[in-house]
Amino acid sequence: MNVASLHVTLQQSFSPDANLRGPAELTIRNLKHVRGATVMLLQVAAEKQVQYEVRQAAAIQLKNVCRECWIERVSVMGYSQADGSESQKPPVLAEEDKDAVRITLVEALMAEHEKSVRDLLAETLHSIAIHDFPEKWPSLIPTLLNTISLNSDPSKALAVHNALLALRKVCKRYEYKSKEQRGPLNEIVIKSFPLLLPLAQRLSDPSCNSLEGAMMLKQIMKIFWSSTQFYLPGGDGKTPSPALSNPDALKPWFDILCSALSKPLPEASTGLPPRDQPTSIEDRNAWPWWKVKKWAVQIMSRLFSRYGIPQYAEEEVKDFAKHFSQNVATQMLQPVCETLNLRPSGQFCTDRVVHLCLTYVDLAIDLAPTYKMLKPHMDFLLYKVCFPTMCLTPEDIATFENDPHEFVHRQSSPLVDFYDPRMAAITVVADLVTHRGQDVTQPLLTFMTEILQRYNSAQDSEKNHIEKDGALLTFGSLAKYLLSKKKYVGELEGLLVTSVFPDFTSPVGFLRYRACWMVQQFSSVRWSDDGTNQRNLIQNVLQCLRDPALPVQIEASKALRFLIESDGAEQTLLPVLPHLLTEYFRIMNEIGNDEVVAALQVIIDKFGDHIEPHAQALVAQLSNAFDQYCNAGEDDDDDDAAMAAAQCLECIATVLKGICEKPELYKSLEPQLIPLVLKILGNDGDYIEYLECALDILTFLTYFPEEITPTLWQAFPLIYVAFDQWAYDYLSLMVPPLQAFIAKDPAAFLQGSAVLPEGTVTYADLIFAIVAKTVSNDRSSESECRQALSLFLSILHSCHGLVDSYLPMINEISLGKLGQQVNSENPLTRIAIYQVIGSALYYNAPLELAELEKRGVTEQVFNKWIMDAEASMGEKFLPRKLTILGLAAILTVPPTSMPVSIANAIPVIISQTVTLSMKLREDAEKHAIEDVQDDQDGPISFSAAQLEEDDGHEGFAEDEDVTNEVDEAYKKALNGVSGWDSDIAKFLMGDFDDDGDDFDDEYISYLDSVDELLYLSDTMKAAFAQNPEFYQQIQQAMSPEAVAGVQKIFGAANMIRSSQQQ
Repeated sequence: MNVASLHVTLQQSFSPDANLRGPAELTIRNLKHVRGATVMLLQVAAEKQVQYEVRQAAAIQLKNVCRECWIERVSVMGYSQADGSESQKPPVLAEEDKDAVRITLVEALMAEHEKSVRDLLAETLHSIAIHDFPEKWPSLIPTLLNTISLNSDPSKALAVHNALLALRKVCKRYEYKSKEQRGPLNEIVIKSFPLLLPLAQRLSDPSCNSLEGAMMLKQIMKIFWSSTQFYLPGGDGKTPSPALSNPDALKPWFDILCSALSKPLPEASTGLPPRDQPTSIEDRNAWPWWKVKKWAVQIMSRLFSRYGIPQYAEEEVKDFAKHFSQNVATQMLQPVCETLNLRPSGQFCTDRVVHLCLTYVDLAIDLAPTYKMLKPHMDFLLYKVCFPTMCLTPEDIATFENDPHEFVHRQSSPLVDFYDPRMAAITVVADLVTHRGQDVTQPLLTFMTEILQRYNSAQDSEKNHIEKDGALLTFGSLAKYLLSKKKYVGELEGLLVTSVFPDFTSPVGFLRYRACWMVQQFSSVRWSDDGTNQRNLIQNVLQCLRDPALPVQIEASKALRFLIESDGAEQTLLPVLPHLLTEYFRIMNEIGNDEVVAALQVIIDKFGDHIEPHAQALVAQLSNAFDQYCNAGEDDDDDDAAMAAAQCLECIATVLKGICEKPELYKSLEPQLIPLVLKILGNDGDYIEYLECALDILTFLTYFPEEITPTLWQAFPLIYVAFDQWAYDYLSLMVPPLQAFIAKDPAAFLQGSAVLPEGTVTYADLIFAIVAKTVSNDRSSESECRQALSLFLSILHSCHGLVDSYLPMINEISLGKLGQQVNSENPLTRIAIYQVIGSALYYNAPLELAELEKRGVTEQVFNKWIMDAEASMGEKFLPRKLTILGLAAILTVPPTSMPVSIANAIPVIISQTVTLSMKLREDAEKHAIEDVQDDQDGPISFSAAQLEEDDGHEGFAEDEDVTNEVDEAYKKALNGVSGWDSDIAKFLMGDFDDDGDDFDDEYISYLDSVDELLYLSDTMKAAFAQNPEFYQQIQQAMSPEAVAGVQKIFGAANMIRSSQQQ
């Protein structure tokens, strides 16, 4: 293949003729196997005479090949991602191809004017730099800086901009690196900032108005962002940043940020520079000068959040933080407030810039020097900036009326906090009331109350619906604060009755929507009447379920989950439960919304005792809804539908929980549920986001019914395949249904087999493969190892006398793990292994002792076991019970067949077993007494005064910084993380192995019916009777206290049997 034929192939990939397009696409897919293909792709992408679409296609393929084939791909576990034959492995590019790409890629990028191609080339450079910079690509930064140094030549503007773009891509690689890993970035800062600073100063000067200048300034700010987001720039990794010893070192950069944000951007109609500002909002949002402002204020907010409150700053930057809070934060506040004044003064400002400016203001509320600057302008901030921003726009109303699905999506989007200026304005108002309440709260509430009064008294034609909606939004956003203050809580009932209740029947759709939303915020209000208001409220919300506007239906369905816990709600809702369920499913068929399904789940949970007649219909509807949402999420990339699909599965689990006391009902539900579970478990992980819920459902279906149907057994091998291939991290959720499969039908388990690529494998072998892989894998946590080992308990307890041949493998895996854990400070894994050994002894003591003897570890294992039983088992029930049963089972072995070390240790074994048994019995009796006392005491109640504790705190004075105990503790915790090996770091990263976890306490088997004290008593009596001479010697070797303990066991056993016979 040559460049010309590659060009033709890329052209044909766009052909409507499948006979041309198919072979072309196949050739393109195989380019990674063609020597020199990357260089040819780069030549096509860089050639300006080539059709744009073909150049773009070449750039895309270049990026993909370099990303996939630059180095051998390795999985997170450290293995090659292709475990099959060599032909399946992605090829690695030849070194000569890499050398050629590194040289020509930079040249092509510097000359590229098409944005799409330029961005693709820049991404390619980034993916290569991840692997090659700086060691294999030392010329990269000098080349880029040399180009940037030509910035005084107007003809080099494109090359300078593209060099800045490339430099940002390199810096971005280190953006999230730890301080110790930022060495190359610090070197880049040291070399590039002296060149970038004067360029940025020139570009941010009021006289610079070119779009090229704005694009370059934007890239410089992005470089500054990547270099400063987590640490101050500069230093060599060993010495601190120059800014720490001289805080003024960054002042020129701060001036650039302020200057950029302050730059006037007049309308195109004025003819003033910078000229030709677009008129459409979409084009304005993308205009380079607005992008510059966005990056300027984003950097300001990030710096403020890290250094604005000195007491939260890390120790090494406290001096810089003091300088920033006293000098820089106040300097930056002025251009921020000037920008916020654009809209009130009739000028344009993008939503993103308003959002970020309000974010800065919210931070400024906490700092005394900046709050003092804000305080005189509080009316402007609240009533000219925040309140108008909180109000609905004409676009919002048009979306509500014409595209209700989009309106609902925007309101429920989890990303709304990160871009919506309305949410930023709400946060500012709420924080002002909470932290500076003495200056703000009463005037604000008066202002909002006047709006509501004015609305109520106005003629219908003069009512300002948008203004009222904004006032209600303000009250609702302050609900938590108002409900916590005695002086306000008494006024809330009147607010709801006079200003919310009438809106349930308002002709204005978004006011009906707001009324339902207000119910959610104030659902805990205490009504002073005879319950009429509460009943009316519920009836109003029920009527809104049938509202013509979809957003109103959604909010009404969400509101009921909050009302359902209120007094009297059950009496009102229970008679209409079938109708209520029908309405929820109708809404769910209309739109996928996880909050609606979550509300249905609350209702089902609340009326669990009454769900039985509706269970089959509920599961059928939820299963259908899951399929609908799941397909929408896959086909349309609809995140809302995907989340709603997961919520449907959780709702199904809630239904199953509600009828678990009548497990015979489960069989009628299996036709809907088994295909659903099999679909998620199969399909190579395509539905992995739903796996957790599917395993929960499977646990219900296997645990509660008396028997497991043959159809349900189809899930057993699928669990193994999922674990082995794509769901390794879900072991903790796989263990319960696997245990239930084994315990409910051990015969089917032992007879069952699965056809896998490697051949036919028995179900038992699948379990052993799961345990072996987990226990031997360095990636497994100790908690996961313990859960895997619990599967051995299920086999030993449920398959008594049927798995002798597996005992060697059980010991091989368990004792191998014990050898690794023998000196561990955390004994939990050792205890889990003792449970396996105890179960194996109870299963067949002679065989298990033979296995221990065969490996020469009998004495060591028992010595460590007895030591840990005394010191580490504490009040754990199952480990102590299995220790008692296992040690007692040894007494069933004739003395002549015992290993010598065991025969010599029998006095200690009996003494330890008796002590454990008596302590276990005492603990059980103590817990029984405590349970009775708890039942007699009843639920704990709190007085209204305790529930509405109000310290009268009205926030902080203007000369005080805002402090928060939770924030302080969190900051202190983060600052205390010295490395990612510390316990707190592991906890924050989700890799903390809590000493308190004990999954075995939830383990259930037929051994639950075995009374360990009776078994010990019967075993000792039988042993004494069959071998009196041997045990006479044992008794003489035991202490008087131990002998007395044996007599206590016999006496306690007699009492238990007497009570059982009565």
